[in-house]
Amino acid sequence: LVTSALPYANGPIHIGHLVEYIQTDIWVRFQKLRGNRCIYVCADDTHGTAIMIRARKEGRSEEELIAAMSESHQRDFSGFGIEFDHYGSTHSDANRELCGEFWKSLRANDLIAEREIEQLYDPEAQTFLADRFVRGTCPKCGKKDQPGDNCVCGHTYSPTDLIDPKSTLSGATPELRKALHLFVELDKLHEFLATWIDSSDALQSETANYLKGHFLANELRDWDISRPGPYFGFEIPDSPGNYWYVWFDAPIGYIASTKQWCDANGEKLEDWWKSDDCEIHHFIGKDITYFHTLFWPGMLKTAGYSLPTKVRIHGFLTVTGEKMSKHTKPAYLRYFYATKLTARVEDIDLGIDEFTDKINSDLVGKVVNLASRVGKFASSTGLSATYPDDGGLFQAAADAGDEIAAAYESCDYSRAMRRIMELADAANPFVEHAKPWEMKKDADRQDELRDVCTVALNLFRQLTIYLTPVLPELAQQCGDLLGEEITSWEQSKTPLTGTAVAKFQRMMDRVQPEDLKKMIDESKELAAEETKQDNLPTFNDSDQPLKDEPLA
Repeated sequence: LVTSALPYANGPIHIGHLVEYIQTDIWVRFQKLRGNRCIYVCADDTHGTAIMIRARKEGRSEEELIAAMSESHQRDFSGFGIEFDHYGSTHSDANRELCGEFWKSLRANDLIAEREIEQLYDPEAQTFLADRFVRGTCPKCGKKDQPGDNCVCGHTYSPTDLIDPKSTLSGATPELRKALHLFVELDKLHEFLATWIDSSDALQSETANYLKGHFLANELRDWDISRPGPYFGFEIPDSPGNYWYVWFDAPIGYIASTKQWCDANGEKLEDWWKSDDCEIHHFIGKDITYFHTLFWPGMLKTAGYSLPTKVRIHGFLTVTGEKMSKHTKPAYLRYFYATKLTARVEDIDLGIDEFTDKINSDLVGKVVNLASRVGKFASSTGLSATYPDDGGLFQAAADAGDEIAAAYESCDYSRAMRRIMELADAANPFVEHAKPWEMKKDADRQDELRDVCTVALNLFRQLTIYLTPVLPELAQQCGDLLGEEITSWEQSKTPLTGTAVAKFQRMMDRVQPEDLKKMIDESKELAAEETKQDNLPTFNDSDQPLKDEPLA
């Protein structure tokens, strides 16, 4: 079972988000290509003050807003080749029921505390302010315009600790008011969490060390799990007027989305979330690490659900220091991300020159080049009845399959892409030296031409099989050309012979730097216009989601 973070229903998908969904989709496609049963679920994260405020501003209900955003998100995901087995919503009956189940478990295990707290209230917007709606000066380092719960210096705090706080909703100076809040006493799970982080291999080593050094070395703070009304979300059954905080019901949405898929496919939820036979893999950004590695495992343990097998954490994306919108060719973006993603938590920079070079040199100049240089001849010759002598090229690439698969498995896509391009570098000289375009002119060399086409197209097919998780569209084009759909990793071990070859169709075009620069400029204009129209901050300067607007 595989999940990505739940995109928040208050804004569109941009290519910063797509790092994660493409990373996850590649891993899922790889698992399926290897013959493993792999289900990929996700959902829109729909609750919170931001949704309520935006719906009010736009003069429509929250339900209408989240329905429109879900349609938009799914359309964008589909456009980039991201395929979910089920895509749900946290605003569902399934999620409400599961939230109730988790809540009863927390109550039964004496993990809930209730107390009045002073909270910032916006007198103009007439609402209590969640952390993300307050900005001010950090009480530790003095940096201005910081969000309500943490500073870029790494210090965490309550929004009431901020110096000169301001509401991002109205610009008003908030005032302190008392309200009842409910808390999960997380430190009661301290020993369990410390043992889990130490004994499991669910986390990258740098993440485990970070948690032990920054959180588990001290007493864990109580987790504020409720928000007073008005609030768009699920009202807590045994605490009228209070609502589960968005970060409570969002991760439970993973299970709810799985349940909806199970109900639609005659499956049992416990086979996926309460079974030792099922691995659970979460893909998330580094900004939401502690939600998925402290709060979420504690909730799962308490409610009797399986703990994650792996929490796979990635870094952020910058585009030569700037954000960029989602408008680019899907295959190119998927490949570029694959060349940059490793098993470590590292940020990715999307530079124009590097992007252009990788696409034009690797995909167009090496991989597709193998097919395009013989494709126009092969439709008349077909493939040889037996595989010709290629000097060991096909066997060498077949032998590399396990190494490439191991890189995919560990999410070290960068290593997989480098190895695949090494194979492409070895394959291309075969065509260059054979000169099939000269063979075509000589009637006595047509059998030789067929053999060259057979080798070149089989090496191309082999590379395409290895690239299928990243480039499903290229896999489809390869299948159409050679008359056999790519469905299994094992196809890379056996050459295709004795079959017809379809008329060659152009597969990829080169990227022009000026086109990419123009796209980035247009995207900046779109982003600026969205910000102007919305006036609701979604991301801070480092593109890190603020905590009341999570990518769950």
